Amino acid sequence: MMKNELGKPPEKSGNGDGARGRSVTRRGFVLRAVLVAALAALTAFGVGFAWFTVRVLSERPPSIYETDAIVVLTGGARRIDEALLLLAEGAGERLLISGVNPSTTPESIRKTTGGDSQLFECCVDFGYEALDTYGNAVETRKWIEEHGYRRVLVVTSAYHLPRGLFELRHIDPETVFVGYPVPLGEGAGPWYDNLRYVKVLGSEYLKFLGAHVRAVTGLRVLRPAKQET
Repeated sequence: MMKNELGKPPEKSGNGDGARGRSVTRRGFVLRAVLVAALAALTAFGVGFAWFTVRVLSERPPSIYETDAIVVLTGGARRIDEALLLLAEGAGERLLISGVNPSTTPESIRKTTGGDSQLFECCVDFGYEALDTYGNAVETRKWIEEHGYRRVLVVTSAYHLPRGLFELRHIDPETVFVGYPVPLGEGAGPWYDNLRYVKVLGSEYLKFLGAHVRAVTGLRVLRPAKQET
């Protein structure tokens, strides 16, 4: 056997280096796969958010209502005002205000909105059970079953309408729900120049995705007992 200058036999090579090379190759492959998957997920999320934003900003009130009743999902500015105006115009024979804070009385709502007392007395119902959008859907379905309505106008903020309609249609597929979007706001410039609107749209998009996941899996995230906005 040949020896090197120090009198030791030369080190063997091949098997050890090959194993290390294969290990590095596998790690590189896994890393690339993870990066590709992450990039695909990020791209899908971005495309979905763009679609969601376009949908929200393009929502318009229906030209013809032909609805039996109205439900307004509380939590945003101007929702109840718009719903009361629609009720007064005859868009439905009755209005449900869903998700009212337990500490809020019908009279305080009437005074805040400046609504007609006779209209409130005859045609407005108040739901106190809902804590979130899913709860709105449950509360609305009970109300619809009590009155036998078939077509219901749903009033809520434009950014909230996709999720609101999804929850309602998922839990009550027998009823026809027609969306009535309340605009994000007027005179505030483009949405992309308003950081608050961007945050609202981003947060709502995540909730919209969560509603779909819950519908598929049947799982629900427990929420604190407070009204959702």
